[in-house]
Amino acid sequence: MRAGARWPTLLGLLALLALLAGAAVAAPEALDDRGRPLPLEAPPPQRIVSLLPSLTETVCALDACDRLVGVDRFSNWPESVRRLPQVGGLEDAQIERIVALRPDLVLAAASSRAVERLEGLGLRVVVLEPRTHDSARRTMETVARLLGRPGAGQALWARVDQRIGAAAARVPPALRGQRVYFEVGSGPYAAGESSFVGETLQRLGLGNVVPASLGPFPKLNPEYIVRARPDIVMAPRATLDELPRRPGWSAVPAVAGRRWCGFDPQVYDVLVRPGPRLGEAAEQMAGCLQALAGRAP
Repeated sequence: MRAGARWPTLLGLLALLALLAGAAVAAPEALDDRGRPLPLEAPPPQRIVSLLPSLTETVCALDACDRLVGVDRFSNWPESVRRLPQVGGLEDAQIERIVALRPDLVLAAASSRAVERLEGLGLRVVVLEPRTHDSARRTMETVARLLGRPGAGQALWARVDQRIGAAAARVPPALRGQRVYFEVGSGPYAAGESSFVGETLQRLGLGNVVPASLGPFPKLNPEYIVRARPDIVMAPRATLDELPRRPGWSAVPAVAGRRWCGFDPQVYDVLVRPGPRLGEAAEQMAGCLQALAGRAP
């Protein structure tokens, strides 16, 4: 009797332990970049306004372009979004126009000035601003969950990551380890090691003249580049002609040897957006590096 009497108690203890174990491994609450819970309990949004190009591209890469009813002025991919109403940018979002579009979800960057005003007007706003490869991956899955398609974001990132890996395999061995200066806009800002651009360069086997300690996109003194002596420069194509005219830059190895990659505006957009075209960005960089190796003396 005694041994038999222990069984209900033992079974109850095992059930409690199983319950506690389940709670310990439960999925963490889904949050946006402000640490606020995602509105996953609501029906998936059907009318979305996106206020950041990388978020626009993510929505479309997840096959939900048809749910967009408005975008920021810089969203230009895919081609279909060019026909959507444009509602300003980070600094000057057109609040009244956004409200008039009757969105059931607004995707915005943390740096957008419009977030609090839109929420004050009763709109549902999710803040997402990818800055690294890892945050781009998380953003893709977060948007997928908002769209009612959990798992699609992880699958999208897997395809992006595969393209980056394939691009890295194309980089000529002679150029691996070369130190790059990547100019943002018309300078003097640069993409440092800790930026998503810097992470792509690292995946391609390249060095970076701007260490992580300076931040992701630091403003540099032009003399910094003269002292850093990069082997390769990457920049907008329109910038290349002026590089030799910058004081001291004609002696920089990359400039003296014209070892540079100049990108047209459409391609440059791809390089500076931490979204689903990161794989294409890596391919563009690898293609230029192959061309550089092909004309080496």
